Amino acid sequence: MWENIISAIEAGNNWLNGIVWGWPMIILILGTGIIMTIRTKAMQVRKLGESINSTIVPTIKGLGKKHAEDKGAKSISQFEAFATAISGTVGTGNIIGVTSAILTGGPGAVFWMWISAFFGMITNYSENVLGMYFRKKDDEGNFSGGTAYYISEGLGWKWLGYIAALFCVLAAIGMSGVQTNKISGTLASGFAGFDGTTVKLIVGIIVAIVAALVIIGGIKRIGRVASILVPFMSLLFLVLAIIVIFMHIGNVGTAFASIFKYAFNFKAAGGGIFGYTFSKIIQKGMARGVFSNEAGLGSSVYAHCASETREPVRQGLWGIFEVFFDTFIICTITALMILSSNDLTALTGAEGDAALSLAAFSNNLGIFGTVCFCVILPLFAFTTILAWSYYGEKAVEFLFQKAGKKGQKIATMTFKVIYVVLIVASAVISSDLVWNISDTTNGLMALPNLIAVIGLSGLTVKITKNYYDRKKGLDVKPMLSAYPAQNDEFIKDINSGNPIYR
Repeated sequence: MWENIISAIEAGNNWLNGIVWGWPMIILILGTGIIMTIRTKAMQVRKLGESINSTIVPTIKGLGKKHAEDKGAKSISQFEAFATAISGTVGTGNIIGVTSAILTGGPGAVFWMWISAFFGMITNYSENVLGMYFRKKDDEGNFSGGTAYYISEGLGWKWLGYIAALFCVLAAIGMSGVQTNKISGTLASGFAGFDGTTVKLIVGIIVAIVAALVIIGGIKRIGRVASILVPFMSLLFLVLAIIVIFMHIGNVGTAFASIFKYAFNFKAAGGGIFGYTFSKIIQKGMARGVFSNEAGLGSSVYAHCASETREPVRQGLWGIFEVFFDTFIICTITALMILSSNDLTALTGAEGDAALSLAAFSNNLGIFGTVCFCVILPLFAFTTILAWSYYGEKAVEFLFQKAGKKGQKIATMTFKVIYVVLIVASAVISSDLVWNISDTTNGLMALPNLIAVIGLSGLTVKITKNYYDRKKGLDVKPMLSAYPAQNDEFIKDINSGNPIYR
């Protein structure tokens, strides 16, 4: 009976996934990025240097510490907001997701991940700008903002805002499922002498307990944990992956060539077979690209909206760097590691994505590589679980905003309990099913968000121009929030010369 239920779920999801990730969605994702690239005059290119110099560089120098006057604030530092957001994006998608894309779509899928990221940089920027502009501050000093808010308040389509929030909840559960499933699968492979299902179940329970302890502390605790784990795990992965690449440096040129050669797969058999193959390459590249960097989903904006900064553009610049770092740095290095250390003709779906990723470490770095992989992947996945719990929580909060404070607290606590329980369940179910469900829920979440980004593109351009006009010293009033009551406070902070807002 249970097998029949799983089969029915799998069949239904495959049907829906084919619709969600069909050509209309691909065109919408690319179209949104193209529109915003044109309207902002390729800001992701023009301002990439500023994005790096005004975000991560000063953060490294200041170690991401909050300013003294904000220690008691309900908000979190810009770096903590970024770390929370990047922990949601830098997950198994950067390792196993890239491998999965290569296995199912060929090396050419990496090219479409790059295309997705190039346009995703400006899409993510737009999401953060809109999120910051339409975020709300409650009586306790907590900020709430995200896709549902700028759809509801910006477009005035409250019904679509509720749908966006619902899709966010589903995506949070789907994304968490993938991360947990890969943690349990990876660790279970390290205990070959034990029953795999039992090991996965134990791992799921442990992850659920640890996640619950962090999640209960809210965004401030999630931000602190993320700000510690993200730099460590990212640096460790990059160093080891680069070592593997240098061990096969002679194959790097071939690896790069294969990415471009198979991006359009012109050597595939003609007609319908070519169309299917080409579509699959783009579909997997785009789907895994969005899964990895989340640009277009409107997910990370929930974390960015908790930032202490009052300037939407300042936080938007973090979004540009976020996607650049996630895909052009980490995903590219992952792809080169996989492609340069394996026989390209043998890269088929016969091997599991997790197994192939593990093999790249273990075959080249021995037991040290195996141990490191079994540490890195769970950390990548665990921080993503934490980040998405917050995204889901804020979406639930939006869904129950008419229930009052008490109703919202009951609803969010119920979500947290369900979220933690499903962590255990997703540890033992089929890997392919978990991936496919997550792809579907991601696509559903992207749809209303992309509509809003296009619909409010003029406002994004206006806010951006206002910011840079003020930086030039022009006498213009700042556009800091859609809510006048909050603007008075923000303008006072800026006029005081507070460095946070400069």
